[in-house]
Amino acid sequence: MTDTAIDKIAQRTPARVARKVRGLSDRAIAWLFVGPTIFLLLAINIFPLIWTVYLSFTNFRANRPNREVEWVGLRNYERILTDSDIWLNMQATAHFLFWTIFFQVLIGFALAYLINKKFRGNDLWTTIIVLPMMLSPAVVGNFWTFLYQPQIGLFNYIVAFFIGADPSSFEMIGSVTLAPWAIVIVDTWMWTPFVMLICLAGLRSIPDYIYEAAEIDRASKWRQFWTITVPMVLPFLMLAVLFRGIENFKMFDLVVQLTGGGPGSITELASINLKREAFEKWRTGYSSAYAIILFVTVFGLASIYVKALNKVKER
Repeated sequence: MTDTAIDKIAQRTPARVARKVRGLSDRAIAWLFVGPTIFLLLAINIFPLIWTVYLSFTNFRANRPNREVEWVGLRNYERILTDSDIWLNMQATAHFLFWTIFFQVLIGFALAYLINKKFRGNDLWTTIIVLPMMLSPAVVGNFWTFLYQPQIGLFNYIVAFFIGADPSSFEMIGSVTLAPWAIVIVDTWMWTPFVMLICLAGLRSIPDYIYEAAEIDRASKWRQFWTITVPMVLPFLMLAVLFRGIENFKMFDLVVQLTGGGPGSITELASINLKREAFEKWRTGYSSAYAIILFVTVFGLASIYVKALNKVKER
């Protein structure tokens, strides 16, 4: 019988090393394997976070590393929280966040409900609906920028067909009124399939015998929907809202490709404004404080939301 690879490695291991390895406990061996991962986690995630917290209390500028760094305390945080422009960016972010989640949950659940009904071509339609979320945000941004062109874009012609207006009479990404809705439409188109898949998983997890029992009790389809379907899919819906809420709060690439934060700063989300403060104005200390505020906001809201989600799941 030929020796296995492990046997060959064991035979070639020096006796001194073999004795040391043999003397290690299971706990020590576990730490030996887990240790490098923990080190990488500390180096890549924890250390930068601690360093960012430190920089947020200073006037450090990354483009002037030789300049003397001064400790400014809470001045950066005070300036951010009292800056009216920052609050306008937060307002734009809240508008984008609310409406994208609203439409994605509404349309995603409706699509999942329809797809869950078995019909011819079910799998084909599911694949077609899921296609947008497989694309890169940069590709989607460029694609929709072309569609939004008032002279040659297909979007204006479709809207004009229904409202009877001239296709070149309005511009989605160049209008202060329409630009916020332009980015909402694109994000909804791209990520509604994600919500649909989560809702579909929830719908297909409901046992058939519950509906059969409701049929025996002569419950109408409408009553079955509100007393069985919605309550049992609700945890999945809330999970989808959590995922999309976190992702959309830090949305950057899609909006940059579409509007660049314009016209003016009407679609300048908090993440875009943070990038400009950090890498265009090079206010590193100020932008670090800004990043910490955004992180605490997301973490705090997500923690509260997860507690609510757990209570819904326990019902």
